[in-house]
Amino acid sequence: MKVVILAGGLGTRLSEYTHMIPKPMVKINKKPILYYIMKHFSNYGHKDFYIALGYKGKIIEDYFKKQSFNWKINLIDTGLGTMTGGRLKKLKKYLKDEENFFLTYGDGVANVNLKNLLNFHNKKKDALVTMTAVRPPARFGAIKVIRQKVKLFREKSKIDEGWINGGFFVMKPKFIDYIEKSSTFLEKHPLQKVAKLNQLYAYKHNGFWQCMDTKRDKDYLENLFKKGKAKF
Repeated sequence: MKVVILAGGLGTRLSEYTHMIPKPMVKINKKPILYYIMKHFSNYGHKDFYIALGYKGKIIEDYFKKQSFNWKINLIDTGLGTMTGGRLKKLKKYLKDEENFFLTYGDGVANVNLKNLLNFHNKKKDALVTMTAVRPPARFGAIKVIRQKVKLFREKSKIDEGWINGGFFVMKPKFIDYIEKSSTFLEKHPLQKVAKLNQLYAYKHNGFWQCMDTKRDKDYLENLFKKGKAKF
């Protein structure tokens, strides 16, 4: 099954590092966070990667030229100013013949059971998208779940609490039709529209999850490795 990784953003909240390299190449325990994300999918047998490049994408290209992995790695330039939804839209031709595909961001790690996530999605016959829901700090976009369906998707609300978008998705290619243009944010109209159509489901993950938005997040992940507590 194909795995899409959005790896082209500017990473402005991690500018201590991203003024030089793209966020997915910021290292945790001497390896880019992108490596850990791909290794997790690989551990479940998913090794066909489509990485949407943008900001400083050549650094990611150079990394894979110098490394040897037992993975199929497709590096696609999706533009410097393209938003998250627009990057996925530019990959449509690679995904149109698939029944489902995975999608995640290039800056978050977790021990999500991908087999269970996919099985959950496949059991929901009307699911266009299944989102992994997690419970970290309240500074992220909130979702409201009723009987396993996402009824509300609100991005980065400061007042919501509870389950949030954990960034590990299963999607049907038809979902891409809801993305209008390069400037479309995945987390706004497309996912909100699918939620209103009752075709966005939430797979609740109670295990480890951590994004790397800031230097504080990076230091936290580094500290987990030092203590031997990294679960990704």
